[in-house]
Amino acid sequence: MKRERGAGSRGEAGKLCLCSASESRALLLKKFGISFTQKAVDYDEDQIGTQSAREFVYLASKGKMQAAVDMFGLETPLLCADSVVAAEDGTILRKAKDREDARRILEMQSGSKISIVSCLHFRKKELLFIDTSATYYDFAPFDPDDLEAYLESGLWRGKAGGCMVEGFCKKYIRDVRGLESTAMGLQVEKLLPWLDAGR
Repeated sequence: MKRERGAGSRGEAGKLCLCSASESRALLLKKFGISFTQKAVDYDEDQIGTQSAREFVYLASKGKMQAAVDMFGLETPLLCADSVVAAEDGTILRKAKDREDARRILEMQSGSKISIVSCLHFRKKELLFIDTSATYYDFAPFDPDDLEAYLESGLWRGKAGGCMVEGFCKKYIRDVRGLESTAMGLQVEKLLPWLDAGR
């Protein structure tokens, strides 16, 4: 099901189509004053077999972009992205299937170091820009009662690794290296110089 939304203040020069249902990515574009519409595309990430976080997000973002081009064409610039959380041992922590899966994934992150890896594909007729970035976090142990409340809230649903660095996880951050936007699913700072390129 396609969803559409308009926002931002850059005007028509900055207009693009965010090919994602992500609220976090939409909020990031709004924060940077980028005009956009939002139309999610369907892409089956389960067909990706790699265990490399960087390769996974690249292939997923690329697959979403191809699906977007097939569905919408290139009359409007297209933006696709994908993110995963990787545990300290490199294990990819995907979106939780249910509450118990979310508990398992979040307990792996408690008192541990993780990386959040995001890849974006930005495409218009004259240009294709691709960026893969990572932000690294060191988390203090999660309070058990706080974790239970977070699981009960359901806010972890649809989040890579169940992780919300702008929400539940924020107070547990001991150290961070990299852009918060990358951890929220879209490294907008890397995209900005390319929005008006090739015009």
